[in-house]
Amino acid sequence: MNSSDAIAMIKDAVGVSAGVWADLGAGTGTFTRALTALLGAGSTVYAVDGDARAVRALRELSSSTSGNVRVVAMHADFTRPLELPGSVRAQAQLDGILLTNALHFVRDAEGVLTQLVKQLRPGGRVVVVEYDRRGASRWVPYPIPASRWPRLAESAGLAEPTITATRPSSYAGILYTGAATRPVPAE
Repeated sequence: MNSSDAIAMIKDAVGVSAGVWADLGAGTGTFTRALTALLGAGSTVYAVDGDARAVRALRELSSSTSGNVRVVAMHADFTRPLELPGSVRAQAQLDGILLTNALHFVRDAEGVLTQLVKQLRPGGRVVVVEYDRRGASRWVPYPIPASRWPRLAESAGLAEPTITATRPSSYAGILYTGAATRPVPAE
């Protein structure tokens, strides 16, 4: 998938505004690039991956990113509480979380997503890109079909789950983008 395809997949889910986002399971940065293209000036993207080679590529991306979006590459396991550098800690400090083809590697997607939501500010967004209509395999061990996304999002404490984009996958099945929001407490 190229950068313009990635932008098209997430643009309606992310929206266009400044903020602090985490791209979890960022790989070598295809969707990190897309996210930086969509976010406004003054934004920060924490690009997190557990693979050292991917993090090296993300570090190169962070040093070459132009514009007014800062990319911080991090070597970490997103299934554990994140310790983000600077003033952002494992509390509700993120405006958004992007999980692209990452959550299907987690046996307990509901538990991990529930923990991640705690790091999201009220009104913040979770955006997932996952496979629909694809069986379990070595590459997608725990599929999250689009029909499951609303229940998964709501069980993790998110509201208004929706599917914002779909496209055929080069690797069989269909990719979809799901989005949901952490509710703002009533006053």
